[in-house]
Amino acid sequence: MMFSVSGRLASAFLSSAPRQQQRRIIHAASVPFAKSSTASLMRRFMATVAPPQQEEEVMEELPTNDNDNDLLRIRHSSAHVMAMAVQKVFPEAQVTIGPWIDNGFYYDFYFPETTDEETGETIESRKLTEEDLKTVKKEMDKIISKDYPIRREEVSREEAKRRIEAINEPFKLEILEGLKEPITIYHIGDEWWDLCAGPHVESTAQIPKKAVALQSVAGAYWRGDENREMLQRIYATAWKDPNQLKQYKKMLEEAKKRDHRMLGKKLDLFSIQEDAGGGLVFWHPKGSKVRKLVEDFWKDAHEEGGYDVVYTPHIANLNLWKTSGHFDFYRSDMFDQMDVENEQYQIKPMNCPFHCLMYKDELRSYRDLPIRWAELGTVYRYERSGTLHGLMRVRGFTQDDAHIYCLPEQLEDEIVGVLDLTERILTRFGFDKYDIMLSTRPEKAVGSDEIWEAATTALEGALKAKGWDYGVDEGGGAFYGPKIDIKIRDAIGRQWQCSTVQCDFNLPERFGLEYVSASGTRERPIMVHRAIFGSMERFFGILTENCAGDFPLWLAPTQMKLLPVTDAVQEYCQEVAKKARKAGIRVEVDRGNERLAKQIRNAEQQRVPIIAVVGMKEMESGTLAVRSRKLGDLGSFSVDDLMSELAQCSADAVEMTKMGEVVEKVPEE
Repeated sequence: MMFSVSGRLASAFLSSAPRQQQRRIIHAASVPFAKSSTASLMRRFMATVAPPQQEEEVMEELPTNDNDNDLLRIRHSSAHVMAMAVQKVFPEAQVTIGPWIDNGFYYDFYFPETTDEETGETIESRKLTEEDLKTVKKEMDKIISKDYPIRREEVSREEAKRRIEAINEPFKLEILEGLKEPITIYHIGDEWWDLCAGPHVESTAQIPKKAVALQSVAGAYWRGDENREMLQRIYATAWKDPNQLKQYKKMLEEAKKRDHRMLGKKLDLFSIQEDAGGGLVFWHPKGSKVRKLVEDFWKDAHEEGGYDVVYTPHIANLNLWKTSGHFDFYRSDMFDQMDVENEQYQIKPMNCPFHCLMYKDELRSYRDLPIRWAELGTVYRYERSGTLHGLMRVRGFTQDDAHIYCLPEQLEDEIVGVLDLTERILTRFGFDKYDIMLSTRPEKAVGSDEIWEAATTALEGALKAKGWDYGVDEGGGAFYGPKIDIKIRDAIGRQWQCSTVQCDFNLPERFGLEYVSASGTRERPIMVHRAIFGSMERFFGILTENCAGDFPLWLAPTQMKLLPVTDAVQEYCQEVAKKARKAGIRVEVDRGNERLAKQIRNAEQQRVPIIAVVGMKEMESGTLAVRSRKLGDLGSFSVDDLMSELAQCSADAVEMTKMGEVVEKVPEE
C-alpha cells in the first residue's frame, strides 16, 4: 500500500526539519525585509524575476503488482502467452520459468542445438534478436485476439510428469520435483499449457495487447548455476492500458538520463576500478563529500534517537558464522575463507553476529533494555560478475545496520521509534512516498506460536500508531520472525526497496542471549534488525538518480563556485573562498583560464547550485554577482550576507522549490 507523508512538501529537493519543528509556506507578499542594510538572500531570491518555466507534465501514478491484482494477472497471463508464441515461432524452444516482476515479466527459454533434416548438419542453438522479438510480439497479438479461455486444472504428480515427458520439456520435470501439492496446470485454450499456481485472467482477450511490449533479451543460467545450461531470457512489460505503457516508456527514457553510473562518471563522484575487481566501489573526493554528509546526518539522527554508534571488525573466526547459522544458510553468498594460524577466518557478510557477541559480553538486567546499537558496517558478499550493476549490486557495501534488544512488552514502542526515525531520515533526502508491506509467519519458522503472534501484533500496532497504510504478505516473513518492508518512490515514480524492520527469534537462541527479569529468572530478549538506507552505496545511487545528480544545496559536493573575470581578482576570490570555508560552505575557485561564458557552462554542467561572478566592480565593492542554478541571475550581494544565508540554508537543509515560495520554520512556542 502506498501513502504520502502528510505535512511535507512533495519535492525531491526539499527535505524535512526535525520533527518538533513545523514548517509552512510563506508567499512573497507576506515576508518582511530583513533588519540588516542588505535584504537577506532568501528574500532577494523572492524579489528576483524568475526565468520563464515550462509547465511540467503531471504524470499519473502507475499501479504496481502489490496494489493492483488485475495488473498482476495481466502480467502473469502475458508471460504464458509470450511462451506460447515463442514455441509457435520456434518449435525447438524449451520453456523454464516465467514470473511477473516489478514492471512486467520475463520468461527463460532454452534453445538446444538442432539437426538440419536435409543435410544432417548440426545447427547451433538460436540466439534471439530484436527482429525475433518483433515476430514473437506479432504472434502474441494473434493469440490474444483469438480470445482463448484460460482455465485451471488440478492434476496428480504422476499425471503431470506423464504430460511433461510427452512434450519433452526436461526443465519442467525439474520444476515439478520441487512443487508441493496440489499440482496445478493452466491451459490457453487447447493449444498450450504450463505448470503454474496462478493467478490469471479468464481469457487472452482480457490482455490489452497494445499495452504489452517486449523489451530485451539477456542470458541467464538455469537456476543461477553457471555450471548448468545457458538460457535466453526475454524481458517484457505489460500494463492495463496503452496510456500506462506510454507513461512507463517515458519513465524509462527519463531513467536513462538519470543513470547513476553515467552521472557518477560525469560528476566525478565514484568509479568501479576493474583492475581492482568488479563490484568494488572507489569513492572520489566529490562523492566522498556527499557520502560524509549523509553519514553525519545518519549518525546525529541515531544518537538523538537513543542509539549508540558502534564499530566491529571486518573478519571473524569461521566458528562465529557457524554459530549464527550464516555458514549453513548463506554459504553460497559468502567469499571463501582464509587461513590464519591454522584457523579459518571469514570476511563478514553481515554485522549482526558481532552485535550478539557484544550483548553477550556481560549479563544484562531487564533495566538495561532496550539496548540500541547502530553501525555503518562494511560487509562483503559474493555476487556473480553478470549480476553486478553500478552501485545497486556490488560485492562490498556499507550497511546502515542497527540492532535493538528489548523486552517483549517494549517491542511495539521500539518499532514505532524505528518508523519515526525512518521517516525523519528518508524525508530529509526528499523521499516521502512509501509502499509498505507487513510479512507474517511462513510455513517453516523458529519460535513459538505465542511469540510470533505477539511480535506480529506489535508490528501491526506500530504501523497503526503511525497511521500508515500497509499491505499484508501472508507467510512472507523470514523464518526467524515477521518483518516490515518499506519501498520508497523516487521523482519519476520508481519503487526502491530500502528500509526493513525484522524481528528475530533465532539469533538470541543461537547465541544464548539472556537478561535477568524482574522476578530473577533468565529470559531471552527480542532482537530487532533494522536498516533505513539498506546500504550506503545503493542509497547513494538511488539519491543520485532521484535528483538527476542535481543535489540540493546542503548535499552538493560544491555549493558555490567563484568565477574570476580577470587574474586581477584571483586574490580576492581566494579571500572570499577562505571566508566561505570558515562558514562551512563548500566552495571552489575557477582557475579563470576560460571565457566567462565557458566558466558558467562548466559550473552548470557540474550541477553547482550557486555561482558567483567576480570582476573588478565586485572586488572594489566587496560584493559578489550571484547566479542560482535553479533561478538564474539574482543580482549583487555583500559577501557577509551571502555567506550567512548560504550557511543557514545549508544547515537547515532549506531549498527553494519555485519562485515566490520559501520554507520558513515556525518558532517553537
